[in-house]
Amino acid sequence: MSMMDKLKQMLRGHESQADQGIDKAGDYVDGKTQGKYSRHMDTAQDKLREQMRRDQGNPPQT
Repeated sequence: MSMMDKLKQMLRGHESQADQGIDKAGDYVDGKTQGKYSRHMDTAQDKLREQMRRDQGNPPQT
């Protein structure tokens, strides 16, 4: 079992906590870079959320 499979398995049932973690990580990076890369972080956060929904069997939200 790959590391990604293990992570996906651990996140099942904890989607809201994972979503909060994504927000917290993005805020942390924004704080450390003084918002210099906030646009890129927003894109990365959106991609992570989209991937989580896809892995859960839900279509991406548009």
